[in-house]
Amino acid sequence: MPNIRPLPEDLQKIACEELNEVPERIEQDLKDFRDWIEKQQHLRARTDDQFLIAFLRGCKYSLEKAKSKIDKYYTLRTKYPDFYTVQNVDDPKFIELFKLGVGLSLPTPLNENGPRIQYIRTAIYPTEKYSFADVMCLANGTQELTMREDDYCVVNGYVQLLDMANYTTAHAMQMTPTVVKKMSTFAEDATPLRQRSVHVINAPASFEKLFNMIKSFMPAKQQERLFIHGTNWQETLLKHVPQKYLPKELGGENGSIDEIKQSHWDIFVKYHDHFVEEHKYGVDEKLRVGPSVNYDQIFGVEGSFRKLQVD
Repeated sequence: MPNIRPLPEDLQKIACEELNEVPERIEQDLKDFRDWIEKQQHLRARTDDQFLIAFLRGCKYSLEKAKSKIDKYYTLRTKYPDFYTVQNVDDPKFIELFKLGVGLSLPTPLNENGPRIQYIRTAIYPTEKYSFADVMCLANGTQELTMREDDYCVVNGYVQLLDMANYTTAHAMQMTPTVVKKMSTFAEDATPLRQRSVHVINAPASFEKLFNMIKSFMPAKQQERLFIHGTNWQETLLKHVPQKYLPKELGGENGSIDEIKQSHWDIFVKYHDHFVEEHKYGVDEKLRVGPSVNYDQIFGVEGSFRKLQVD
């Protein structure tokens, strides 16, 4: 029997109908996926059932897509560790950033059993101390915990709520074209979690300029999923995310920030050794058979939106 967490009945129904999951075939599907990974000399990947089934579900059980995603997942983490991985899980600076609660998964999914809602406070971190790459290391490093622990997110995907309250020019300057491409490429090509929509609230009026620049560096699918609601966000956001599914601090019923931060910290402590072990996994391009993707060319030369004013 596969060593995976049983899905609630409602989620299992969705997995079967929308993700092509056949419960009787899961064991064989996992074996086929694992056998392929073990034959790849260049790839050192985790192969436990709970990890691998996230890729299979996220790729709707297309083995070829799952192969591509897990290869790119480890390729990008190996080539750009300072953007995609937690470098030192015991670093006080990292722990402090974690405890700020930049990204929080709200406890109740949208419509009770739908996509997970992720509340991202984009300006909660001080730019004089942390770069956006530091934030992405945290986000990408802990994303695997979501793949392992959050069946609603794995099966139904996620809706992101980006709160730009207190967003400054210093934050905007960190959003370089390279950063945007690294962020969107990993989300689209390397992770099995499906982004359903992104809703930006409390955006300053001048954010429209930044939005148009950022949008041009994003894949077409991600452009279509992005909604800007401004400071009067209640008028339009609530058509997509009803009030009750927002955190208490935004007038909802979906947990308080302090409670959610503590819950996230408890999971992080549980997975401390997991983060330490992550450095054993990756790719060795010298052993790869066939060409590899030239990500340096895709991401281009580092630059920034220095002339943009965000008030």
